[in-house]
Amino acid sequence: MSDPQDGATQDDATHYARTDRTTPTRYRDRATWEKAEIHAVLDSAWVCHLGFVADGAPVVLPTIFARVDDRLYVHGSTGSRPMRAAGAPQGLPVCVTVTHVDALVLTKSAFNHSVNFRSVVAHGVAEQVTDPAELAVALDALVDHAVPGRSGDVRRPNPKELAKTAVLRLVLDEVSAKTRADGADDDEEDLALPYWSGVVPVRTVYGAPVPHPGTERELPGYLADFQPGGAPC
Repeated sequence: MSDPQDGATQDDATHYARTDRTTPTRYRDRATWEKAEIHAVLDSAWVCHLGFVADGAPVVLPTIFARVDDRLYVHGSTGSRPMRAAGAPQGLPVCVTVTHVDALVLTKSAFNHSVNFRSVVAHGVAEQVTDPAELAVALDALVDHAVPGRSGDVRRPNPKELAKTAVLRLVLDEVSAKTRADGADDDEEDLALPYWSGVVPVRTVYGAPVPHPGTERELPGYLADFQPGGAPC
């Protein structure tokens, strides 16, 4: 991934602004603020971790999400703590993270073991989506993020279902990505040791769709050759 020069600030159409919170304290060369690369990591993930403070204690919850332009939509229940807190006028300060593990990196020493990964960390104030038109866009995006085209091939949510569903909006502004995509990094003095070192790739594999017994329709085209959208996982 590309990286601005150390100490530089990027704030243009292609990069998010670099801030103290989005600048790693270690391995800064692995970080990027480039929008295209950050979006690629987000668009190829299905689960994020939503961090916030409740009653003075940190809470981190896994949930589904989707990106629309520079907005991140996070799914939840209207009764959940973050959704209630985000409905307040001041919103809810959050940290959202996404991580892919691409490989196990095994070295001849236990200390140097690592993983190849792609990750994104986004900070900001989340707000609950209340506008019906934006909520419809967000809900469709959440469905299509997992299976592109699916939102147009299902029953629309009814009022009772909508009353139980809440969506947070986090504007992507203070955000960065960090990756490792290297091989095993053995210390020079360990090279002659009789242990295996190398990389074990990690990939997500999708099986053939299995229909419900009550389903008589043929497999939709968007599932026939289903591959997840975004960057390779």
